[in-house]
Amino acid sequence: MADLSTQAPARGLSLPKINSRAVVMTLYLVFLMLPIYWLVNMSLKTNAEILGEFSLWPRDLTLQNYVTILTDASWYMGYVNSLIYVVMNTVISVAVALPAAYAFSRYHFMGDKHLFFWLLTNRMAPPAVFALPFFQLYSSVGLFDTHIAVALAHCLFNVPLAVWILEGFMRGVPKEIDETAYIDGYSFGRFFVKIFMPLIASGIGVAAFFCFMFSWVELLLSRTLTSVDAKPIAATMTRTVSASGLDWGVLAAAGVLTIVPGALVIYFVRNYIAKGFALGRV
Repeated sequence: MADLSTQAPARGLSLPKINSRAVVMTLYLVFLMLPIYWLVNMSLKTNAEILGEFSLWPRDLTLQNYVTILTDASWYMGYVNSLIYVVMNTVISVAVALPAAYAFSRYHFMGDKHLFFWLLTNRMAPPAVFALPFFQLYSSVGLFDTHIAVALAHCLFNVPLAVWILEGFMRGVPKEIDETAYIDGYSFGRFFVKIFMPLIASGIGVAAFFCFMFSWVELLLSRTLTSVDAKPIAATMTRTVSASGLDWGVLAAAGVLTIVPGALVIYFVRNYIAKGFALGRV
């Protein structure tokens, strides 16, 4: 007779199952958040501690770096200038892209596909290609070092992107809705604002998000087209050099504060972005 004790499973010796997805996601989040944590860590240290010994957290925690940014006009005005031209660019880009995308999605005309492709080619070119022409143009017409100059320059890249995103959302709306609204006596403007725009609200949110993010992080054009009055925070950070070297703590605090607006925009339009990915247009 076989020994049943050798055939019975050994209880209490089973190893816990490792969820590979959880491990991969944890490693990804750690890898993603490590630079942000290190930036926050540096922003709460003094320069002597940053350049001195290695530490995973501040030994002598200080908020003086943030106080410097919030009380020095040369610093906080960089954030104000950036927000001004970014908001202007987002409003202009979406306002121009809405009728253009509607035309591409609802009408067919000679060269429509070529024109649509030409719009996208503007997005393919690097900003350095247009830096010198914009500089000479704005210097000639008196727009150099103004917020509208940077906002209009960024439209060259954001309008094609917004048109491409919105056109995909608009194609998902049946044309019968347009015809029904006209039969009910709606004018085009009233139909577009009251009926059509709420149907593509997620697309507008996605387009506004990408316009905001590109304009917020773009450095070359915003630095080339400004000097003092409209200088953005990104340009201010690149010029923070003194006789004693870089002020690492202030630069780290400025970096943390630069992340905040983008994080807030992502939080408020996160549902719209998810719908954009689901529709396959983002």
